[in-house]
Amino acid sequence: MLPLVLSYLPTQGYVPPTIDDAHPPDIIPWMAEYGTGFGKQMVMIILSVILIWALFGIAMRKPSLVPGRLQWIAESGYAFVRNGMGRDILGEKHFRQWVPLLFATFFFVLFNNLFGAIPILQLPSFSHAGAAYAIAIIMYIVWIGVGLRHHGVKYFKLAVVPQGVPGWILPLLVPLEIISNFIVRPLTHSLRLMATMLAGHMIVMLAGSGAEYLITQTDSIFNAGLGIGVIIGSVALYFLELLIMVLQAFVFTLLTALYIQGAIDAHPEPAVDTSTTVAA
Repeated sequence: MLPLVLSYLPTQGYVPPTIDDAHPPDIIPWMAEYGTGFGKQMVMIILSVILIWALFGIAMRKPSLVPGRLQWIAESGYAFVRNGMGRDILGEKHFRQWVPLLFATFFFVLFNNLFGAIPILQLPSFSHAGAAYAIAIIMYIVWIGVGLRHHGVKYFKLAVVPQGVPGWILPLLVPLEIISNFIVRPLTHSLRLMATMLAGHMIVMLAGSGAEYLITQTDSIFNAGLGIGVIIGSVALYFLELLIMVLQAFVFTLLTALYIQGAIDAHPEPAVDTSTTVAA
């Protein structure tokens, strides 16, 4: 539908939205030459922390054996993260200490993504690269710290030297492992979230501005009808965006759990063949 709309938009008069239009000006710019400052997205990040604290604080203020609706939502959200991303990924031995981090990460990313679906706010916080880089760097420091705590400095060797590989091929594989684990991994962890949120936001902006132009700025009944069709079709696009917002919060948290698990169990020692031992 969107390519069809673009083909009917007159080349004169219509100005499509840009990435700059997706991010409103900063409220308090402190590094204007770099385009950074205290802006709407930072306000929403602070708002997300307040909303998460309020939601779960109120839900669990007076817990009961038979939960009410709000308590059930809070407990279901906690159980989803605890069991689906904590215990299933990190294992029974290690998952409990990481549930708070995974829980906070999932709902923090989820709330900031869902802001893009709220008409007044209508901007996902992680559509800005700075926010995505910041949270990915935090997770980067966490899983490297976990690896150092469990294995010491030897962790860096375990992370980049594959086991069971002939020595002659290591000069080729080790640089690739360094790039993959310590450079590409944090970049993709952040850019996957940012690019998805930004792309969805830009598509909604483009569809909305194109439909508005066709309806109000052209004299063609056909174009006006096409604009109305785009608005109707945007309902499906809206629910698709909701699904993607939830999915990206899940993927980001799931990858965090996988990275932590990989740091804990970096190249574990091969299991002993107990059957051979008993037979001997």
